[in-house]
Order: sequence, then C-alpha cells, then structure tokens
Amino acid sequence: MGPPLDVWDFSSPLLLLWMNRFYIYLGCALGITLWICVQVVIKKQVIRSQEKSVPGAPDSSLPLQKKQTHVSGVKIFYGSQTGTAKGFAVTLAKAVTSLDLPVAIINLKEYDPDDNLIGEITSKNVCAFLVATYTDGRPTESAEWFCKWLEEAANDFRFGKTYLKGLRYAVFGLGDSAYQSHFNKVSTNVDKWLWMLGAQRVLTRGEGDRNAVQSKHGSIEADFTAWKTKFISRLQALQSGEKKACSGDCKKGKCETTQPGAGEVRPHLQGGLRPGGAEEEEPCESSSEEESGAQGYQSLNSLVDVEDLGNIMNPMQKEKRERAQQEEKAGVKRNPETSVDSEGRAMITPALREALTKQGYQLIGSHSGVKLCRWTKSMLRGRGGCYKHTFYGIDSHRCMEATPSLACANKCVFCWRHHTNPVGTEWRWKMDQPELILKEAIENHQNMIKQFKGVPGLKAERFEEGMEVKHCALSLVGEPIMYPEINRLLKLLHQHGISSFLVTNAQFPEEIRNLTPVTQLYVSVDASTKDSLKKIDRPLFKDFWQRFLDSLKALAAKQQRTVYRLTLVKCWNVEELQAYAELVSLGNPDFIEVKGVTYCGESAASNLTMANVPWHEEVVRFVQELVDLLPDYEIACEHEHSNCLLIGHKKFKISGEWWTWIDYSRFQELVLQYEESGGSKTFSASDYMARTPQWALFGARERGFDPKDTRYQRKNKAKDVSGC
Repeated sequence: MGPPLDVWDFSSPLLLLWMNRFYIYLGCALGITLWICVQVVIKKQVIRSQEKSVPGAPDSSLPLQKKQTHVSGVKIFYGSQTGTAKGFAVTLAKAVTSLDLPVAIINLKEYDPDDNLIGEITSKNVCAFLVATYTDGRPTESAEWFCKWLEEAANDFRFGKTYLKGLRYAVFGLGDSAYQSHFNKVSTNVDKWLWMLGAQRVLTRGEGDRNAVQSKHGSIEADFTAWKTKFISRLQALQSGEKKACSGDCKKGKCETTQPGAGEVRPHLQGGLRPGGAEEEEPCESSSEEESGAQGYQSLNSLVDVEDLGNIMNPMQKEKRERAQQEEKAGVKRNPETSVDSEGRAMITPALREALTKQGYQLIGSHSGVKLCRWTKSMLRGRGGCYKHTFYGIDSHRCMEATPSLACANKCVFCWRHHTNPVGTEWRWKMDQPELILKEAIENHQNMIKQFKGVPGLKAERFEEGMEVKHCALSLVGEPIMYPEINRLLKLLHQHGISSFLVTNAQFPEEIRNLTPVTQLYVSVDASTKDSLKKIDRPLFKDFWQRFLDSLKALAAKQQRTVYRLTLVKCWNVEELQAYAELVSLGNPDFIEVKGVTYCGESAASNLTMANVPWHEEVVRFVQELVDLLPDYEIACEHEHSNCLLIGHKKFKISGEWWTWIDYSRFQELVLQYEESGGSKTFSASDYMARTPQWALFGARERGFDPKDTRYQRKNKAKDVSGC
C-alpha cells in the first residue's frame, strides 16, 4: 500500500502543474494554431501586394469568368427603288464596323423571311430595316414579298404573339411628306408587324423625309444621320449588357415615360408638320397603338377606354353619312322599317371586313371571300403540295380557296375564325350574283399570285400555271351550301374548266339532296354521338342531330365522289370507334379523310389547347383501329405533313392498285354531257377516277410527299404553324 493521503503536500507548484497538465496542453495547441493562421494571412497579403505591383497581372481574388456576348452582329436589311436605302445601308454598315461587330447588308428581295427570320432570334443579331415607301403607300418591288409575308404572319393566329420573341430590331423609313396620306407608311407597318409578332424594338422608328421643307433635320440624309447616331449609341449600350430597351414601364409597345399629356399631339402625327425646335424622341418610343388607330377604327369586339369611344364612333358615323349621301344621289330612298327586309343587310360588317382584310382575305361583294392557301405558296416554290395533291392529284399551285358564304350554322371549338364570322340557320342577308362572285374571286386570286412574283425560290413555270385556276376548294370558312345560288356557282365553275371541292357541315340535308354534281362533296363528321357533336360543333339548330343523320343519308344517294371528313380532337372524339363505324355505314362515302385538329390559338370562345392536338402516330393508330371495324374499307394514302390519312372504299382498289386520283379532264366531259342532257345522262365516281402514284400510298417511304419537290424543314422552328 502507498503512503496515506495526508502525507502528500498539495501546495507544491510542481504537483499543481502535474495535476493540471491537460489544460496546459490544450492552451499550447490553441496558441500554435492561432500563430499558424496569422502567418498564413500575412503571407497571402504579401503575395497579393506583389501581384498588384506587376502591370496587367490578373486579380487572383476574383473568379475567372467567361466573357458574355450580348450582340453577335448586325444585319441591315434594305428595300430600295432608287438606291437611296441601299446607300444608307452601306453607310450604316461602316458605322457598325467601328464597333468591331460583324455586319451583313441584305437586299430584302433576296431574303426569305419564312425560312430565315426566326433564325435571327438565336443568333443574337440586331436587325435594322431600312425601307422606302413607294407609289400609293406601297412597298418597293424588292420589299414587296417581305412586307406581304410579315403582314400575313402578324395577323395569322398560327404564328401567335411570341413568334419572334427575342428578335431585336430597329426601323428607318424613307418617304416624302408631300404625300401626307402615305408618308412612311411601309416603315410604320413593318415596325408594327414585327412588334405584333413579339419582336423587341431597340430604337424608335426613324422617319426620313425627302421633302426638305418639312424634314426634321433639313434633308433625308440628315434625318438618317441623326437616326444612325442614336442607333450606334444603342448598339454600344446593348454590347455592354443593357437589357432594358428604355426606362419606364412599357405596355403594348408604347413607353409611358414618353406619352404626351392630354391634349398634346405628337409631331409626326401633325400631317408631317414638325417644328424645327422639337425635342429629340426617347430611344424606345413606339407608335404601334397610334399606327393601329391610323389604319382605321378599332373593331367593336375589342376593349376600349371611354375616352377613345369618340375616336371609334366618329369614323363609323362618317361612313354612315357618306353611305346615306351616296344612296340619296342615286335616288334610293330608304325606309327604316322596310329597308332591311326588302333587300337584306350586308353580311360583312365594317368590323368584320377590317378583321378579315388584316388576316389576308380578299372580300368579294357582301358575303364572299378568297384567300391564298399556304400550300399554294408552297407548291409555287417547289416545296410540296397539300394533302389533296397527294390523295386526289390536284395541282396545289392552281387551286383557289374561296367561299360564297362567310356565315355558318355551327360554332365549332376548332374554328379558324374564333367565331368572328356571322352565324345563322337560314339565309337572311343581301345576296350577290354567282357571276360576280366567280369573276372577282378569280381576279383576286390572280392578283395574289402576281404578288408572289420575285419571291426567292419561285418556280417560273408554276407561276405561269398558277395564273390559270384549275381547282376551287369551297372550304375557306363558313357554310358554302347556305348560299341560295350554290348550284349556279358550281355550274359556272365547271363551265370555266374548274373542278369543285365543296365542304358542308352536315346541317342542311335538303340542300345536299338538291346539289348539282360536284367533283368531290365533303361532309364534316366531327363527332359520332349526339352529345359529342353538340360539345364540339355547338350547332345552332335544335334538331341538329337529326339534320346530321339526314345529311349523311343524303350523301349516300349521291353518284359522284363523296368524302367523310373526320377531325380528331384528342380527349374529345377519339374514343368512339364503333359509333364512327355505324355512321360510315349510314352514308357509305367513297373516302374518309382523318386529320388531327389544327390548334388555332387561344380564344375566349373555346377551351381547346395544344394538348388536344394528336400526334401523327396517334392518328395512324386511330385509323388502323377504325378500318378494322369497316370490312369494305382500307387505308389508301397518307400526308404526314398535314397529319392526315385517307381511307378508301375497296371499289377504288382495282387489281391491287389504288385509284384515288381524279381524271379532271374526264370529269369536265361528263359534267358537260350531264348539263346538255338536262340531267338525264348521269355518271358515277368510278367514271372519272385515276391511278394513285406509289409515293402517295400509305406505307411509302415518301409518306405522301411528292418526290418531284424538295421538302423543306423550318429552321429553329419554335412552334407549329402548319395547317391546311
């Protein structure tokens, strides 16, 4: 045993150190650690001060960052008649080069916006448009196609308000204020249309005035120099990473920070009278709203402020007074109580005329219209035809799309017009004669073809052929069969050697029974049950289902070619296969076209979305399942680009070969014999059929695309703008 505790002396210093040794060790460790940290910090400071003393040495305290490119280059587009705009483009290019930016000068005559404009978004280019206004406010010949395409795209729901989102642009116009009504009209429209498609304006539109007296800077050259200076300044700001086009809250393309107060008038709206001491405009001031007002009063279905009602009503009242004065001069006295009943009112109201004209329609008389189909444009350029070319052998570049009636008896959820056209269950409007409709339809169609001259890729031989209409699709909009003189119109078409493709919505069975022979008669079968038809077509007739069934029965009695047209709306009408099969047995059509619905954009009148658009593979699967229920039918043709397939009756499959195409010359001979015999010499669909080429058949490698043409895939295609 050790010594007792009372023997130890705890007052000894050595013993105390030994007993607290662990605390001593911990303190030493902390001190050494602190000393090391201080030495490291001092060493870093010394190294940093040495690096700063060396010129051009990088700061090691800052992370290395990759330099971001905000502007990759500038593209200068010009449309010139006398060469002035081209000269300005060269001058602007020299100024841009001083910023070490790549620059390209492009003649709008050689530029295809359909192919390339959307590609300017991802390229981070800034686009400058120098465009002149020519005779009567029209664009120069070199810019005509570009302006035509841009206008149609801006008013086409398939493109939408974000089609050019991300494109940065600026516009300078060349004009002469001596022609006040058309002063810089082209640049105004180009600026507006680009903005409507979602492009971002980086600088206010410049206006060059050849009229030296009224020119803001004394000459058109000085006007351009002033605008060029601001443009270069904006480029420098964009290069530095500035994202905002201007300061202030911009709405609808117009800067609130630069809006004039009540009672003020913008200088450029004073008929070209601009005081020399006028202040410089803000960089991003927009006149899109002013421009739309200058083009005409707003449509009645748009939202307007109370303060703007006077601006809208005044033109309407003026138009009404002018119309009354014209009638008074002509000796026409109108009785307010009987005038509408005696003659009938016009179907096309001023608001409707304004809306349809902006969408590219050429209106005829008081209730008809014609429009150039996108497939007509495509085939003129050798880029393929529509599904009717694949299925039936029409020449798409010689096809005229028209309607003798803008009115309809349905309000379909997939309506291309979003129900802006009139509706009714009977004809109650003023009626134009079929001779007038056909004459003006052909003239308007030919004028639209002429405007296509000079478009990049245009086939000269097809352009010449396109001037002679060979086919007419009475399917543009509305219900053509409502037109009381539809039979006379059909006869006139045939007398002019024009084949007829008539589409009806299956609500007028009596009119179908009374129809004269048609090259091909369509009935839209948008649903197979009463409930789904009411949901999709939203017909006006209370007895719509019985009318629908009677229309199919009337179709079965027709001897010429008949077609069911099925539009598939995903989650709405694709599950009713057996019901569709029963409807086929009721009408016994020669062919069944099955097409996926085309999304027509947002509409308050429809809740249809892109989710309702079926993929092509889904359409193929639906058709295969439907054919399994139809023993007398097989899949005949396919047009993948239109998301469409054709089911044919087996009577058109002779010796293993399909004969879905049409012998149009033979049809004209047969219909002439029918007319000359007073209807006694009839003929059937089998009398004017033609063999279908191999490339048009279902399962072919071409998938319905004519190998004579060159298929074009849209670059940087942000959204689907197809349709038929």
